[in-house]
Amino acid sequence: MFIQSVSISVQRRLTYVLFAAQSIIGAGQILSFTFLPIVAATLTGDERWVGVPPTMTMAGRAIAAYPMGWLMDRVGRRAGLAIGYFTAAMGGLICVWAIMQNSFLLFCLGAACNGVARSSGEQARFAAAEIVPPERRAKAIGMIVFAGTVGALGAPLITNPAGAFAETYGFLRATGPYMMASGLALLAGLVVFTLLRPDPKQIGLAVAAHSTHQSQNALSVARPLRQIFATPAVFTATIVLVVSQLVMTLIMVIAPLNMHHFNHPDTNITLALTAHTLGMFGFSNVTGWLIDRSSRQTMIIVGAMVLALSAIITPLSPALFPVALALFLLGLGWNFCFIAGSSLLSDALAPTERGRAQGANEMLVAIAAGAGSLSSGAVFAQGGIVAVSIMGLVVAVALALLAGWSMRRQAGVLVTS
Repeated sequence: MFIQSVSISVQRRLTYVLFAAQSIIGAGQILSFTFLPIVAATLTGDERWVGVPPTMTMAGRAIAAYPMGWLMDRVGRRAGLAIGYFTAAMGGLICVWAIMQNSFLLFCLGAACNGVARSSGEQARFAAAEIVPPERRAKAIGMIVFAGTVGALGAPLITNPAGAFAETYGFLRATGPYMMASGLALLAGLVVFTLLRPDPKQIGLAVAAHSTHQSQNALSVARPLRQIFATPAVFTATIVLVVSQLVMTLIMVIAPLNMHHFNHPDTNITLALTAHTLGMFGFSNVTGWLIDRSSRQTMIIVGAMVLALSAIITPLSPALFPVALALFLLGLGWNFCFIAGSSLLSDALAPTERGRAQGANEMLVAIAAGAGSLSSGAVFAQGGIVAVSIMGLVVAVALALLAGWSMRRQAGVLVTS
């Protein structure tokens, strides 16, 4: 049998390929996103425009998420991921051209291309999930999420060399990060396109055919999107991913500004954001292991309560340690919800419908990130960090209650059946 004879070696190899590609593209994405506001201010000479390129990135991610998912259902995960990574490479080159031509509009186009690539790259964790049995799914997702740590650590190390490289060949120093991001994206695309064989979709079909969890519907005709999202598990997973993203973005976006108001130096702000990044990605392997050994809903409740704890701690003190602790817990709570929610979603979908449904889910998550970013400033302006924290606390507690309700409903179904 396919699953019995080659699955362990194939699953492991494909997971490593996905991990390597995500680590490479992650460093490039952090490089490009970090310098968007700085380059925007330089190109326009007006700081009022600095939020436009990041918004274009989020818009590109949201708009392309469902089409990318649809494409992956048609041509497979390998081709879909490679197309996304190659789009990122093109976006980086457009940004380089825009900087050299002093064109803000071209720069926004390049930022949008990077958002399109992000919508594809977010599907990598689902590709890793579908090549393993359900009982190892969260651990596989956690490993791909952990790749974000590699990217976060690698990006600062190559920033200065990238600028120096650009100047050596007669380009403006500001183009360096985008040259490097483009090269890394191209490398990630080549890694996926050449090494991600067989396609994870085909492995997923074989895993589903031998899984007691999905044997009845794994190979059936894909359901309409409305019917998919009407199922309790998919609905719950989607709410978890959207709401946890909203809470995380709401508090994270405004935290550096709040620290600035209390005269923290840039080094303190960087340390606090590093703690947040560590919480988001650093413990993903452990998180996945824990989720696989308990129910998805249990760990969603844990994640939601950690988010709530972060919201409580955030306004208590402006000192560095409490702020860094709050941001760390914010990232960790998001991590639990993100991996558990992604696992729950992957469990509930047949291989023939995963791309579309996961793409639609990513679109909603991207919209939630944009909504959190936009609303954070307005709430902060009206009521300060206390108002932002209260809003985050209320939403996080509501998420925990939803997960508890889902758990009880699932238990009732099992008892009835």
